[in-house]
Amino acid sequence: MSLKLILTRHAKSDWANPVLDDHDRPLNGRGRAAARLVGAWLAERDHLPGLALCSSAARTRETLAILAAALPEPPRQRILRELYLASADEMLALLRRHGRGETVLMLGHNPGTGVMARMLASAPPDDTEFVRYPTAYTTVFGFEADSWAEVDWGQGLVAGHAAPRDLDT
Repeated sequence: MSLKLILTRHAKSDWANPVLDDHDRPLNGRGRAAARLVGAWLAERDHLPGLALCSSAARTRETLAILAAALPEPPRQRILRELYLASADEMLALLRRHGRGETVLMLGHNPGTGVMARMLASAPPDDTEFVRYPTAYTTVFGFEADSWAEVDWGQGLVAGHAAPRDLDT
């Protein structure tokens, strides 16, 4: 069986309220627009998740809501506090534990999300932004595995990647 992981960093958040806890920061206007672009990009390429594993932070949940609205059918959602600021190793463990179905979307934060992308890729894409993994950056990985428990570092074939600024044409 082939498995597909869509790994997305949350879209750009709003820093206007300096007393707001980091966990509670929403998206700004640019972030909402980027989430729409990424959702449309996924839908156009038929990268349709059946399950979304999402950090409990407001900005990741809002990114997911906007992105999912662009898909023909929204994925089932699993909001995980453990994904908030998780390391790459923690993220892989959560994917192995909670991943269900053939296509999973995982929404998290940097540095964990960017590090996870680099560690999963069997060959990184020729894109300098892949290393930086800016807000709303998305990579689609394919795995030749029967279950998410079998997925490991260096096994992901990059099937697509995008930064919102490249999608805004």
